[in-house]
Amino acid sequence: MNTASFVAIDWFIIIAYLVFALGVGFYFRKRASKNLSEFLLGGRSLPWYLAGMSMVATTFAADTPLWVTEKVAQHGISGNWLWWNMLIGGMLTTFFFAKNWRKAGVLTELEFLELRYGGKPAQWLRGIRSVYLGVFLNVIIIGWVNKAMIIILSVFFDIPSTQAFWLVMLLMAFVAVYSSLSGLLGIAITDSVQFVIAMTGSIALAYWVLHDPRIGGLTGLKDQLPAWRFHFFPEINSVSSGIGTFSITLSAFLSYFVIQWWASWYPGNEPGGGGYISQRMMSAKTEKDAVYASLFFQIAHHALRPWPWIIVALASLVLYPHLAVEQAANGYVQVMRDILPAGWKGLLFIAFLSAYMSTISTQLNWGAGYLANDLYGRFILKTADSALRDKLLVRASKVGTVLLMLLAIPVTASIGTIDSAAQFLIGCGAGLGLVLILRWYWWRINAWSEIAATLIPILGMLAGKFFFEPHYGESWILANGTFYFTVGITTLGWLIVTYLTKPEPSAVLQSFYSRVEPKGRWKGMGYGAQNTFDFRLLEAWLYAVVFTYGCLFFMGYLLFGETLQWVLTLLVCLVSGGLLWRGFRQGRYDGL
Repeated sequence: MNTASFVAIDWFIIIAYLVFALGVGFYFRKRASKNLSEFLLGGRSLPWYLAGMSMVATTFAADTPLWVTEKVAQHGISGNWLWWNMLIGGMLTTFFFAKNWRKAGVLTELEFLELRYGGKPAQWLRGIRSVYLGVFLNVIIIGWVNKAMIIILSVFFDIPSTQAFWLVMLLMAFVAVYSSLSGLLGIAITDSVQFVIAMTGSIALAYWVLHDPRIGGLTGLKDQLPAWRFHFFPEINSVSSGIGTFSITLSAFLSYFVIQWWASWYPGNEPGGGGYISQRMMSAKTEKDAVYASLFFQIAHHALRPWPWIIVALASLVLYPHLAVEQAANGYVQVMRDILPAGWKGLLFIAFLSAYMSTISTQLNWGAGYLANDLYGRFILKTADSALRDKLLVRASKVGTVLLMLLAIPVTASIGTIDSAAQFLIGCGAGLGLVLILRWYWWRINAWSEIAATLIPILGMLAGKFFFEPHYGESWILANGTFYFTVGITTLGWLIVTYLTKPEPSAVLQSFYSRVEPKGRWKGMGYGAQNTFDFRLLEAWLYAVVFTYGCLFFMGYLLFGETLQWVLTLLVCLVSGGLLWRGFRQGRYDGL
């Protein structure tokens, strides 16, 4: 291993951080072992800022800056719209679903299924998804995060990828140890520290690379790259482009900005909440904490974090012009290796290490919760002794953590690229999103609706791979033909299934309505439910979306010296942010 570029201070920072993470695990181990609520939800005691920072830290995985670098190399700044569009659906979760998740009072997203649905279909759905989400899709996510860390280690230390692979496996085992000891509270606390370190390191890297004589600051960066690299928005053309401004067809535009954010399940951006985002909302102290945590997450995720990554990605194109697009992610790591001075190099490495660890610890804890609570606890564990049951469930969660870690090893080895894994997950959830939204708002949605919406996308993916791609070619796939097809057949399929099957029993719907008091179409069910909808939800959602996009573009235009644009976007931020703040101050959104 080439560690000549590390000095004593770098190693001290790295070792100190690892000791801190393990120490947190041991400190909270007794509390986490009390019961499953403590292990999975931290005893529902997280204040909004702790839950929110934990969300942000989890989504700042080791792969994220590398993927952003790939997109900047291919499409410039405009390539980030592939994930910037997800803000629309993310803010939907904040104002329409965060409070409901906290009020539901369940331990996991899958436990919610038997609150909303009843009978054997609800049990089958819970069992199927505990394996499908908790194991199958979860280990794919862990695998692509591992893949990114392998790239970082192999480039940063100039070692073979095989050696980097086994180092990452050892690191994943270390994460499994402290996450299985501390439970969610310990994970959230380490996440908060990881968030601060990761942001500090990312900003420091951008600062140092801009002060490199070969870059010459932001002005020099702009002078050395073509103007299209700095375009903030995609172009709508009839033909998709390769290298250049993110240029997409009208149908692809509709997919990304009109359909995908609500129609497709994707980890961290699930329509209606879900996954580890719902876990953090359920762990919040109060319903307001759940709302504020999600709001903070969406603003920080989309507006605060991107620009340091983007600046380094652009600089890497100047410093390493020989790198092909498919190797562009290596450029980010090479900047870390070649530019940073002693001390900062160790801190930046810890930033990526902490980003990796926060994501892996969350995925292991979340997936282990599904296996323990929704598979073992629901279908296998039969004891009626509550104390013994809690002990066995906590033990099962720890076993599940180790099992997921072991399953992730061969999956990591089989993943080709980070982007291919991400596209696979989007395909797996295409069309599922609308059911995840409407189950809160429409009494007629039943367990069979969700079963159909979960399974049909797999058929759409198979059709795209073995029929559409061979017959229509790659250009049709790039125009999102498969995605449209899958969303279409999934939506039609679950609607047909919904009307061909019986509604949920009245007693189940009444229990759900009484606990959550959801808005939407519930009137006439025989238990006093009403059709209600608070349009202030849409008002708050609109202000928050405009404010976050305004902050994002204000910072970008300010950095790159576009005076008129930054003044206009600052005004947008002030007006939309002021309206949102006034709404909270006046209590207009207290009923969220």
